[in-house]
Amino acid sequence: MKLTKLVASTIAVASVVLSAGIASAQTAPTQGAATRGLNGNYIGAGVSAGVTNGGRQNDAATFGGNVQGRVAVPNAPVSVRGSVLFGGDSTAIIPTLTYDAPIAKNTNVYIGGGYSFLTDEGQASQLGNQNAPVLTLGAESEVAKNVVVYSDAKWGIDAYKGSDADALSLQAGVGYRF
Repeated sequence: MKLTKLVASTIAVASVVLSAGIASAQTAPTQGAATRGLNGNYIGAGVSAGVTNGGRQNDAATFGGNVQGRVAVPNAPVSVRGSVLFGGDSTAIIPTLTYDAPIAKNTNVYIGGGYSFLTDEGQASQLGNQNAPVLTLGAESEVAKNVVVYSDAKWGIDAYKGSDADALSLQAGVGYRF
């Protein structure tokens, strides 16, 4: 059963990544160097904390780690992102599509949506205990050559089995830009 869920999650992530090339967007106007946001792709790792509880067994708030990545869509203010939240009884795999807004040199804020696929539904993760739609809001900045820091909040909508509770998870980490 876990293999089936893992295969389904992999297919979902692959379809999001591969379909990104099909989408098109209007090119954003060129900005001055002082306000140009973070460009490029990165992969990073850090900490992750679920801060909500669904009120039932296997719903406890969970602390763990994360691996996150960003692939910028060329000539568009959007990115395809992937996150893996681990450390609970279940691992959450979350592909997302975000809108990226530059706020300073090498710094963006982003907002977007995706879906959380759990490797073991019914077991606690940082983002609830069942597969669910996810909204994300975060910030990222290149602090040294090819070194990115990131932080975001993920809101899992109706993310607990047997409950209408939502889940909230906070992430922070350091990445390598390539």
